[in-house]
Amino acid sequence: MVSSGKKAIAAAFSVLPLAGCGGVLDPQGPVGVSEKLIIVDSVAIMLAIVVPLIFATFAFAWWFRASNKRATYRPSWTFSGHLELIIWAIPMLVITFLGGIAWFGSHTLDPYKALSSTAKPVEIEVVSLDWKWLFIYPDDGVATVNQLVIPTGTPVHFRLTSSGVMNSFFVPQLGSQIYTMAAMTSQLNLQADKAGTYLGLSVQFSGEGFSDMRFDLRAVPADAYAKWIADIKAAGPILDTATYAALAKPSTDVRPSTYKAVDRGLFDAIVSGAAPAAPGATGGPGGHDQAPAKKGS
Repeated sequence: MVSSGKKAIAAAFSVLPLAGCGGVLDPQGPVGVSEKLIIVDSVAIMLAIVVPLIFATFAFAWWFRASNKRATYRPSWTFSGHLELIIWAIPMLVITFLGGIAWFGSHTLDPYKALSSTAKPVEIEVVSLDWKWLFIYPDDGVATVNQLVIPTGTPVHFRLTSSGVMNSFFVPQLGSQIYTMAAMTSQLNLQADKAGTYLGLSVQFSGEGFSDMRFDLRAVPADAYAKWIADIKAAGPILDTATYAALAKPSTDVRPSTYKAVDRGLFDAIVSGAAPAAPGATGGPGGHDQAPAKKGS
């Protein structure tokens, strides 16, 4: 019970970066910037009603105080067409503006919609495992666990799935949280305009190790990205079917690791269910009967 309580507290604190500096209010890509604009515009529209209403509440209370003899007391007053028009027209306008922002914004920021750019998008396949993230770079034939590196100024096209339970992929400073689901793929298009390290995390509770499903997304210049890919290919293990079966076993607080090669079609095999499922993995035949390993790699 104590361990579960600590996990819950850690999960609660893990979302704090979303609320301030370093989160959604400090965007570092075109999607994040557009989402921040929607948030700011929506808040401004609502404040245009809330702030005057607060002042009006105090003004009415002050004017109609018992000691003010100039205030008109009308106990038999029942209706005013002009007042009703004002009372109903204002919220209708607010709803119209907020609805318009949500409608046009949601279509403009459709996660499946490719970003406008002359650069060829980087393809990355994402698999949410219990409890870590697997990133496959199909064009380069490499893979990583709990670390994601992308070139700056270049669109990135993600294909995402889950090995079992539904999860959620989110890099707050780049924008657009999206779910991962077993036997299904979702898509996401993001871009980092500035070099830096950005927090990535899961925002969908998925079991005991959920609070540890964090990773660093590093945005680096194109030449540094090419060198990083070359370094991975130079040494390390191969992610084949047997290696994936071991990786898919539930584990927590997993250290970042890399694979110099990946079996072709592994991501599609995971989606179709052809890839081996770890005994005890979430959503598998064994449920959570198997205790999670610590410090997996």
